[in-house]
Amino acid sequence: MTRATESDLELARIYAVLAEAGNIPKWAPVFADAVERIDDVNHRVTKNGATFGIQVLLHPPAGTVDYIREMPNGNRGGAYLRITPRPLGGCVIAMTVPIGPNTNESEVAKVVERELADLVQLARG
Repeated sequence: MTRATESDLELARIYAVLAEAGNIPKWAPVFADAVERIDDVNHRVTKNGATFGIQVLLHPPAGTVDYIREMPNGNRGGAYLRITPRPLGGCVIAMTVPIGPNTNESEVAKVVERELADLVQLARG
């Protein structure tokens, strides 16, 4: 499922917040209570006392940030964020997340929309 929002902030400001994995709990508390950096790519996420690993894959020239984790059955998935500049300033932020078989899509959509709004507020400082 994908949701997007627009911001008057420049792409670089949004990207800087996303690229720092330690910011995830500030704008996506449903996903993480805390994030600990292991190395440039690998991080440990704590949520409700449980921990799991994620990889943060950055591609600044393309404006992409991907948070990838091991899923059940050895699959990998996560949140894929794309930031594109608007022609007259500002940017568009799109986030795609997986929808599980027992997940209510409209509830996930509300959470993602809230996370995008909180991300913009965090970048605004």
